[in-house]
Amino acid sequence: MIELLGILLVVQGVGGLINRLADASSPSWFVQLHLLPPSLHVAASVVMALAGAALLFADRGRKRRRKPE
Repeated sequence: MIELLGILLVVQGVGGLINRLADASSPSWFVQLHLLPPSLHVAASVVMALAGAALLFADRGRKRRRKPE
C-alpha cells in the first residue's frame, strides 16, 4: 500500500511539474493544479514528487530489512 501511495505521489508531482513548466494550456488531471492557487503549483509538485520518492525508498529499505537471509 505504501508503494502504491509513493508511486501515485511521484506521478502526480512529476506530471504536475512538467505540466506547469511546459505551460500546457490543456486541461490537467493533476490534483494539485486543481486544488491550489497557481502560485503554489510548482512548489507543491516538487514536494509531492520528493515525498513519493521518499516513501518508495523507505518502503524498499523496510522490505530489505524484513527479508530473512
